[in-house]
Amino acid sequence: MIVVTGATGNVGRPLIEALAEAGEQVVAVSRRPLPSPTDGVRHAQADLGSAESMRPVLEGADAFFILLAGELLGYGEAATDLLAAARDAGVKRVVLLSSQINATRPDSASHGRLREFEEAVRGSGLDFTILRAGGFASNAFAWAESVRADRTVFAPFGDVTLPVVDPADIAAVAAVVLREDGHAGRTYEVTGPEAVSPRAQADVIAEAIGEEVTFVELTREAAHTHMAQFMPEDVIPGTLDILGAPLPAEQRVSPDVEKVLGRPATPFSGWVSRSLPAFK
Repeated sequence: MIVVTGATGNVGRPLIEALAEAGEQVVAVSRRPLPSPTDGVRHAQADLGSAESMRPVLEGADAFFILLAGELLGYGEAATDLLAAARDAGVKRVVLLSSQINATRPDSASHGRLREFEEAVRGSGLDFTILRAGGFASNAFAWAESVRADRTVFAPFGDVTLPVVDPADIAAVAAVVLREDGHAGRTYEVTGPEAVSPRAQADVIAEAIGEEVTFVELTREAAHTHMAQFMPEDVIPGTLDILGAPLPAEQRVSPDVEKVLGRPATPFSGWVSRSLPAFK
């Protein structure tokens, strides 16, 4: 049995589908009901920030996927409590979705909770794999409303490039390392196959919908105000630092998706094609 947290998100949904299609017994964990349950997947409402809440969910599990949703980055008991609960329940393998920032900006205040979880996973005594993801292609969903209404994309740092990753690729990598041997003790960097700028992303969306899309570059201050509508305040400055002045390591394309999956990572255009209804 495999327990998957963050089951309602852009990574969790395709992950539980991939595991179910592979014939695995899956428990999908979220703090709210699943909007569209997957056949053969059992749902459990539990709080990842509470080890006691998770204990009954983890009983009988062989593997455990940990995804900290945004609201949990500054909330909850010590990460070691959750890992102890997993160990007590008989879990043998744990996979943590972390961030590339833990490697590139180890002193970032906004990612202290993820660093805590990385340390707890490494010290848990369980077989572990850490997936350090770059920026998500699905962050472009933030532009969907303005694209539908005005065929306009608003974003800062229009020509700065980053190798954004399709969340479905993260899910595919997670599905492999949760099910297969040979990944214990490894840390994979999960990125897209090429670095692409926000302006270029807007062009990809325009081509996909067959209409012109205007790109409007925001100031850092305007971007901060916009992000505060959906992102924890302490995460915003660090995020803007990466978007505006990425380090070379943050712009590097990692080979790890192809290494694990045996195929290239999905380009931003592939994510847009699959997500097209959101922008029409």
